[in-house]
Amino acid sequence: MRRRDFILGSGATVALPFAARAEQAERVKRIGVLWNFRADDPEAQARLAAFAQALSKLGWIEGGNLHTEIRWAGDNPDLYRRYAEELVALKPDVILASGGQSVEALQRVSRSMPIIFANVIDPVGEGFITSLPRPGGNTTGFLAFEYSIAGKWLDLLRELAPAVTRVAVLRDPSYAACIGQFAAIQSATTSSGVELSAVDERDAGEIERAITAFAREPNGGVIITASSASVTHRHFIISLLTRYRLPNVYPFKYYPTDGGLSSYGPEPTEYLPPAAGYVDRILKGERPADPPVQVPTKYKLVINLKTAKTIGLNVPHTLLARADEVIE
Repeated sequence: MRRRDFILGSGATVALPFAARAEQAERVKRIGVLWNFRADDPEAQARLAAFAQALSKLGWIEGGNLHTEIRWAGDNPDLYRRYAEELVALKPDVILASGGQSVEALQRVSRSMPIIFANVIDPVGEGFITSLPRPGGNTTGFLAFEYSIAGKWLDLLRELAPAVTRVAVLRDPSYAACIGQFAAIQSATTSSGVELSAVDERDAGEIERAITAFAREPNGGVIITASSASVTHRHFIISLLTRYRLPNVYPFKYYPTDGGLSSYGPEPTEYLPPAAGYVDRILKGERPADPPVQVPTKYKLVINLKTAKTIGLNVPHTLLARADEVIE
């Protein structure tokens, strides 16, 4: 609690009445945030700014009636565990969790602390909630996308580069949602004749060795699944695939913005304002078991034409015409 004492010249102290100070304290709500990014990531800062701006429009002002505690876990499992314990121990009114690993870590610590998630792929399959319309428990939020979208990444890759007959899928094998994304891509290959292989992205060295070996044979392309590991290593992955001139598809726009070839998926920044709306509802007394989990309805196709030219790829005009954004 912030003291509102006035120190007089005589050394005497005059304080606000207790009731007034108590009323002020009651107006200050506390929220926790557990991000699946590093603190210096511009994408994370953009999302945080969108979240804070949306909260301010709802009347929640940092340093006024709101106090926020933020933790950045990146792709470090130990940090998820540690920071989840720290945030729950602070007893905030609600916690915003970015990504499935954040939710998993928080639920291991508490099944009563209200949690609003953003950018989670399979909350039912991972046991976070009972169902999308009736989440139950202490958790609700916003899906990143449904598994079926992963099959469309293969379609996009083959349209970008029709000569591709071999596809490597980068995934984090410790993350259940990555296994689900790989399975959806695998299902889409049944009638395509494409040879599919998995590349585990535990660390940069493992990624480099696998991609270097994959690039030795012709007609290859790469799909990168959504995970904290692919976020953390994205600049390295992008440079590696560009070096070997491998056509590639990512799940979100910020990858081609950073130099990747293409992406198909929702704009993650867009579901931070509605996530702030759910936080607002919890702060005003609603239970997290009640608001339904929401699924994105808009997906964007983004193509980096500059990268296409760098790797020697001629993007079909029909595909460019369908793109929501072309980066030149």
